[in-house]
Amino acid sequence: MTKKTPEQPNSRYINRELSWLAFNERVLAEAENAANPLLERLKFLAIFESNLDEFYMVRVSGLIEQFDAGVLTTTVDGLSPNEQLEQISKRVGPLRTKACRLFSEELEPALHRNAIHVRKYAELAEAKQDELDAYFRSQVFPLCTPLVLFPAVSVPFISNRSLNIVIQLDIGDGELHLARIKIPTVIPRAIRLTPKRNDFVLLEDLILNNLDAFFPGVKVVQAHIFRVVRDADVEIREIEAVDLISTIEETIRLRRFGDPVLLEVPTSMPPLLRNTLMGLLQLDEDDVLQIEGLIGMDVFWELARIDKPGLRFDAHVPYLQEQLSTAAGLFETVSQRDILLHHPYDSFRPVETLIDSASSDPQVFGIKQTLYRVGSESPIVESLLAAAESGKQVAAMVELKARFDESNNLVWARALERAGAHVTYGFTEMKTHAKLCLVVRREKQGLVSYAHIGTGNYNPATSRNYTDLGLLTSDPAITQDISELFNYLTGISQQRDYRKLLVAPVNLREGILERIRRETENQRAGIPSRIIWKLNSLVDPEVIEELYVASQAGVKVELIIRGICCLRPGVKKMSENISVVSVVGRFLEHSRVYYFENGGKPEVYIGSADAMRRNLDRRVEVLVPVENRKLQQHIRVHILETCLKDNVQAWNLDASGKYTRRKAPKDKAVHSQNWFMSRPTSKTQFSS
Repeated sequence: MTKKTPEQPNSRYINRELSWLAFNERVLAEAENAANPLLERLKFLAIFESNLDEFYMVRVSGLIEQFDAGVLTTTVDGLSPNEQLEQISKRVGPLRTKACRLFSEELEPALHRNAIHVRKYAELAEAKQDELDAYFRSQVFPLCTPLVLFPAVSVPFISNRSLNIVIQLDIGDGELHLARIKIPTVIPRAIRLTPKRNDFVLLEDLILNNLDAFFPGVKVVQAHIFRVVRDADVEIREIEAVDLISTIEETIRLRRFGDPVLLEVPTSMPPLLRNTLMGLLQLDEDDVLQIEGLIGMDVFWELARIDKPGLRFDAHVPYLQEQLSTAAGLFETVSQRDILLHHPYDSFRPVETLIDSASSDPQVFGIKQTLYRVGSESPIVESLLAAAESGKQVAAMVELKARFDESNNLVWARALERAGAHVTYGFTEMKTHAKLCLVVRREKQGLVSYAHIGTGNYNPATSRNYTDLGLLTSDPAITQDISELFNYLTGISQQRDYRKLLVAPVNLREGILERIRRETENQRAGIPSRIIWKLNSLVDPEVIEELYVASQAGVKVELIIRGICCLRPGVKKMSENISVVSVVGRFLEHSRVYYFENGGKPEVYIGSADAMRRNLDRRVEVLVPVENRKLQQHIRVHILETCLKDNVQAWNLDASGKYTRRKAPKDKAVHSQNWFMSRPTSKTQFSS
């Protein structure tokens, strides 16, 4: 096979799926990072596995469907569905092995040194075993239901991501007989042995040592843990859906029964049992992960909650600027100037206050809001409910198609409808991903609109763990744009022109491309040019190609891409003026910023859109300009350039697709997230 060089067409891009695996490897590296507190390292292991599960549930399942359908076409990087599946299989196994060894060889001994122990049932004193057996009989046994697995008239359903035990039984006929027990999820998996000590035994270990209770009179030959991951990317056939709500409800139901895409088994499981499970689940050898160590690392979420000083990150209290802490202060301040918030360093409370004002402020007449992922408990929606119940005009655009949040959103949508709010669900053919809130208030000069445009969801819980930006403004042009955009979302408006907003799928793609081209032309004309972007993902080929052209013209392009990056930086005569850095740390980097130098008159946009086809063409997204010069300078100098200088949590991407962690010189460490915690954005605005 001829080796492909970056100059060949299909080597201009890094494969999307392999780039994502590289991101999850960087997450795993945070579990390896001895600079992180011990229990936080455990948490990163749990995140690593959760990420991998979702990758299989959505991305790998899609590739399998393409392969089964006989799709032979390749992606822009030149790989067919089958070739991508082969590459994924080669990379995932070693990654999962590394995760297991990290726990068994490094983290578990460290836990022991800190008086945290996950004990084996067999190692416990007989008296303690007797206590556990009594707990088993009273609290565990009633929750378990053994099911015949083989031979069986029909294979019992094995739920997605569940932990199970396969048991081989001998009934005296010389044939293979298998049963299955699902590990209950309604009780803790880590069972505390004594109230005042951090000693635990795992629930599956207890069940494995009490299997005879389920099969009296039958010999248990052997038993092994296994786990199944299923296809959860059930397609919503939106164009054909007459009733979107009924379709969403059916989608939620069908997701539980998606086809298996991954089987996890211990390396100790004999081939006979492994092959039988593969046959029952209709999986191939490439769909099996043989794991040497713990199966189901989600238990680390339980252990990470242990209250042990020094083993977790110090608590971070977001900064709340006094002028933004009350509705009166908030409206007075935002009426005079735009305010930029940088979460979690700045409190999310001003956003909650803005929305809560719709119910508590008699001067507020109406509120319009987009809701994408708000969580199972939402003070934001509670405020909207209170506003609607008090007779205010409330319009909510609830995105029912937000993957894995459909159920929560459906519950909230129905509650809002019952309260009298105007609830719409956007478009059947695309998701509404924009983060927008518009509050209409009567003031001396008449009705005044106040807006919040963010890069993250209206979810106070994630605002403490995700880095996001939000703009509070009363700019008439922006608020009028948002008002007209809501008409587009809730009515039959065919709005095509906006004063200041870039809106997908209307003008956002072309707006970004035009600005890249302008930087290219400025560079050629000797006018100052520079591009700095901070995104979650950079995938779109058309955008990447324009960045290549800009680089070839000499434009300095600096990209801060947390996750997937399909652009190859640093390739001679193609992208040698492009650098890519990824920051992975305590908080999930989630903010999206587009900075263009524009000949010394910078343009800065923040919003919900990544540079991906789905965001630019198949979703409703919004980018809003940050026009205040001080805020522009703050974003460039204090946020973007600080991320670019990070040499503690940052990784450089090279032309081959490999990421290398930066190394900080002695006494010159720049840890961007720590830096932001000590310099909240809102405080900077009020002190300058």
